Amino acid sequence: MSMVIREVAPYGEEAVDMTIDDGRIARIDPAGSAPAGEREIDASGLIVLPGLVDLHTHLREPGREDAETIESGTAAAALGGFTAVHAMANTQPVADTAGVVEQVWRRGQEAGYCDVHPVGAVTVGLAGERLAELGAMADSAARVRVFSDDGICVSDAVLMRRALEYVKAFDGVIAQHAQEPRLTEGAQMNEGELSGVLGLRGWPPVAEEAIIARDVLLAEHVGSRVHICHLSTRGSVDIIRWAKQRGIDVTAEVTPHHLILTEELATTYDPRYKVNPPLRTADDVAAVREGLADGTIDIVATDHAPHAHEDKDCEWGAGAFGMLGLQTALSVVIETMVETGRLSWREVADRMSTAPAIIGRVESQGRPLEVGEPANLVLVDPRARWHVNADALASRSRNTPFEGREMSGRVVATFLRGRPTVLEGRLA
Repeated sequence: MSMVIREVAPYGEEAVDMTIDDGRIARIDPAGSAPAGEREIDASGLIVLPGLVDLHTHLREPGREDAETIESGTAAAALGGFTAVHAMANTQPVADTAGVVEQVWRRGQEAGYCDVHPVGAVTVGLAGERLAELGAMADSAARVRVFSDDGICVSDAVLMRRALEYVKAFDGVIAQHAQEPRLTEGAQMNEGELSGVLGLRGWPPVAEEAIIARDVLLAEHVGSRVHICHLSTRGSVDIIRWAKQRGIDVTAEVTPHHLILTEELATTYDPRYKVNPPLRTADDVAAVREGLADGTIDIVATDHAPHAHEDKDCEWGAGAFGMLGLQTALSVVIETMVETGRLSWREVADRMSTAPAIIGRVESQGRPLEVGEPANLVLVDPRARWHVNADALASRSRNTPFEGREMSGRVVATFLRGRPTVLEGRLA
């Protein structure tokens, strides 16, 4: 079926008519001039971007389907404008073999809301003792190119070096959860004056920064790629900026919640605001916004971390680390980066689609809005406002830090290879 999206603005620029046929962009005509299609969508006032790509999603399946499934998580992703997500390895069993990553990949295909690219574990069982089957996962049907023990730092420098060396053979990347374990034992929130006032054990910024500094030097030494997950401090931004100036092959991500939320929320003792790495200071928030704007930080990644009700509806100390993020990510970026003039819509497309697809070596996603390219698209109403209602989100979990908050911009439609997965803001 051919479909004409009329009077839509690519990257927020001049409106056009975009015709989709056979899963690809077939024509781009001046607004109002395209031949009629079998189906027509009035997109006046809407912006079209390449479908978003998330390099850091927790889908929990297999093993914790009480918190999330691949179907529910990818439905949330589609509603957030994503056409591809990378599913982290900390499942039960861990995604450390070709069999498990293929299971995750196939379940994503069956769900059909967006492409699912499994992230393979770096070490067996995330135990940090010996390398997992990196080559077998890379050669599997899932074609894994990103490996991470996310949730746990690969703290052994020798093991990290070996992993960086190993993935060079198939152009893989190690995505490091930067957290020096000895400096964060029992830590509950950002270390500082506020943690002392609240009586919560502090999580010092240097615990993140020390691992990043070590790993960019290791990557330089072995000539490999390293990606830094959920960067959160001003010092981390400075280290990445230095490493890039030096020519080291490093990329980095920031989460939506680290772009907008600060440590003051810990004063509520509400575990919805408990996350790893912790919410930092207003100065750190300003620094990561600056880093995302100037390209020091390459991408926005959600770190979507659903948890079962009992793991968050408890006292702070017993609460699990993590927040939902897929359905609110684009709105946070619009509020913090677009409406403040820090990013153009083309730069949003780069940070949330093109660059994550390149880092993850996903060739069919993040493509430019040009004739012949796959029709992986998201339509956004930049003027719309909506209120977050946890019970209305597609995730099986409810641990959003934005409950009741008014958000900027709304995803109107998402297309996966020309097929609507979301239309008029609802699952198609």
